[in-house]
Amino acid sequence: TTPPRALNIPQLSHCALLLSLSLLPVVSGEADSKAVTTSLTTKWASTPLLLEASEFLAEESQEMFWDFVEANQNIKGEHDDQAYYDLIVKRASTLLSTVQLNMLKFALSLRAYSATVHSFQQIASNEPPPSGCSAFFNVHGEKSCDTEKLAALMETAAERPTPYLLKSDHRFPGSNPDTPVVILYAEIGSSEFTMFHQLMLSKANKGLATYVLRHYLASPSSLRVYLSGYGVELAIKNQEYKAKDDTQVQGAEVNATLMGEKDPVDEVQGFLFGKLKTLYPELKEQLKELRKHLVESTNEMAPLKVWQMQDLSFQTAARILAAPSSDALNVMRDLSQNFPTKARYTHTWTQTCFFISLVVCDSDSALFINGL
Repeated sequence: TTPPRALNIPQLSHCALLLSLSLLPVVSGEADSKAVTTSLTTKWASTPLLLEASEFLAEESQEMFWDFVEANQNIKGEHDDQAYYDLIVKRASTLLSTVQLNMLKFALSLRAYSATVHSFQQIASNEPPPSGCSAFFNVHGEKSCDTEKLAALMETAAERPTPYLLKSDHRFPGSNPDTPVVILYAEIGSSEFTMFHQLMLSKANKGLATYVLRHYLASPSSLRVYLSGYGVELAIKNQEYKAKDDTQVQGAEVNATLMGEKDPVDEVQGFLFGKLKTLYPELKEQLKELRKHLVESTNEMAPLKVWQMQDLSFQTAARILAAPSSDALNVMRDLSQNFPTKARYTHTWTQTCFFISLVVCDSDSALFINGL
C-alpha cells in the first residue's frame, strides 16, 4: 500500500477558512488495478456533536436552544461515539418534530454546524482564556474563572465599555438589557459548565445580569472534521500536445462503430433501420449504405443560427418521447452522446411536426396562449 500524501488546497467557505485535501492512494493486489480515495478535511479541530446539535436548535429558536442546554447538563461521561450520538438525538427528540429531527441527523452527518462552533472557539482564543481555566466568564473586558470575583466585577462593570454582542450569540431570554453583560465561555455538558451555568442563571433570573453563552473547548480534539458535499478533482495531465481538427468527424472510424450489426440506435434522420431490416432483409446491404450516407451527413457539424437553438431541450425531449418505448433509452443515449451533430436535425424535425400538427404554413403567423 502506498503511504498517504497530504495536499493543502484553499477553499472558500462561509467561515473563510482553509480546508485540506488528503489524497490516499490505495493499490490493490493486481498490478493493473489502481484506485484513488480522496477525503476532504478541515483545518480546525473536530467539534463535539452536542455543541453542533445546540446550534441547530438555536436556528429554530433561542428558547429551544436554552431548553436543550438545560436538558444536557453533565452529559459527558463514559460513552462511546454511538451511545453519545443516540443520547443527543433522544434528548433533541423531545423538542423537535419528526421532520426536524431527521434534519438534525442529516446536519450532524454533514457536520454542517462544526464551523459555527469553531467560530466561537476562535473568539474565546482571542480573549485569551485565563491561565488554568477550563471555563471562564467575561464581564465588560475583565476575565476570570473564580466565581467569588463575579459580584465584584459586576459592581464595577459600568466603569468599563459594554462588550459588542454578535448576532450568533446565545442570550438568555428575559435578561435585563440595562444590566452588566456576563459572557460565559464553556463547553455544554461538562461539569464546569453546570457550575457556572447555574450561577449565571441565578443572576439573570434576578435581573442582575445579561447572560450570554459562547462555546469554548479547553482541550480541543486532535482529529479533523471530514467534510461531505465538496467536489474533488484529480487531473492527470499528458505533457505531449497534439493538434487535431475536431470540426470534422473522422467518418471511417465513427461509421465503423455506428454501422455495427448490433448497434442499438436504429433511428437516423427519421428512418427506423431496425424495422426496415426486419421488413426487407433482402435489402440489408442497400440499407447499410443508406444508413452510412445519412450518418455521414448528420455528422457534419455546421454552425447553427441563434433562432435554431431555441428550446433545444424541449425539442430533444419530444424526439425521445416520439420514439418507440423499447428504443427510447437508446435514442436518449444517442442524442446525449452526439448532441452537437444531432442538434440541427432535432430542430428541423420538431419544427416540421409542430407546423403540421397546427396546420400553420410557412407564411402564416399564430399566437397561442396556454395552448389555445
